[in-house]
This record gives sequence, C-alpha cells and structure tokens, in this order.
Amino acid sequence: MGLIFSFLFNRNSHFNLANIATFFNIAAGIFAIYFLTHQNFFAAALFAWLAGGFDIIDGKIARKYNLSTQFGIQLDSYADFLSFVIVPSMYIYFAVIDTKEEFLNMYFVSFVFIYYVISGLRRLIQFNINSNEGEVEKFFTGVPTPLGAILLFAVYLIYLTGFVNEYFVLILMVVIGFTLNSKIKIKHL
Repeated sequence: MGLIFSFLFNRNSHFNLANIATFFNIAAGIFAIYFLTHQNFFAAALFAWLAGGFDIIDGKIARKYNLSTQFGIQLDSYADFLSFVIVPSMYIYFAVIDTKEEFLNMYFVSFVFIYYVISGLRRLIQFNINSNEGEVEKFFTGVPTPLGAILLFAVYLIYLTGFVNEYFVLILMVVIGFTLNSKIKIKHL
C-alpha cells in the first residue's frame, strides 16, 4: 500500500501531497465562481474561505515534507490568482455592482476591475521571480493576495451595513490593488 501512494511524498511528482492541497484550492475557487454566478454569495464565501484554508495547508505540507519545487511554486501562484484575485473581484462585481451598471460610470468600473486583476497578477509574478524552492521569507513586500482577498471581503461586509456606497467600494478596491505591489512589509505567518 505504501508503494502505491509513494507519489504523495515524492517532490518530483506533480501530484504530491502539497500540490494536491493546491489543486483543492483551485477546485474551491472554481466552486466559489460557480456560486457567484448563481447569486449564492454565502456558498461562494464558504468556498473562498475553504480555498484560503488549502492555501495555508499546501505551504505547510511542502515545507514539512520537503516537497517544495518550482512546479509547486508556479501552481500555488496560479491557484492564488484564481482564488484570491479573480474570485474576490467577481464577488465584488456580482454582490455590489451587478444590475447597477446604468447608474455607475462603467468606464470607471471597468478600470477598477482591470486594475485590481492586473495588480494581483503582477504581484504573483513578482513573487514567483523572487521565490526559491523551500525558502520562506520573514516578510512579504506588498500585501499578499490572500490578505487582499480578505480586505475585499471586509469591504463587502462594510458595504452591507449601508454606510458606504458602490463608488466607495470601488475606490477601496483600487487602494487594496495598489497595496498588493507596495513596499509595505507584512510578516509571514
């Protein structure tokens, strides 16, 4: 039985245990998108948080069992792009903006979403360029995309209180997008 599952602890296997956790992150992100497109914001939020859990687990597994590879680093960033850039952007769009297009300046709305997605993608690419297998920096430079996703979710919760309008949400989205590539130092957990 051990020989059958030896690929789980083989750092050269694309289906090692750490990468499987990352694949679950991707699956959770896809389910979140599904629920967003069906206006089920509660289920979408659950799957977004589940993706975050898998993101924490995959790194811990990779370090504990020496499974960190360039493939895993790239895979993790693709998962982060889906779950922590695309999903929260879509969450804000479907939960806050959708059906209000005629009342909002769609050029501004388009700019904000494109800006946030490009900021997240740039942040992840730069992170990959600076990453080495098995090494963990003590600090992130710029807000990591999972924290950016949490901040966007917090903005959504503030929006639900009625204290802020759609334009304020969009402005905060730009601010959070800017922080992804800022010089802010965030301690690595």
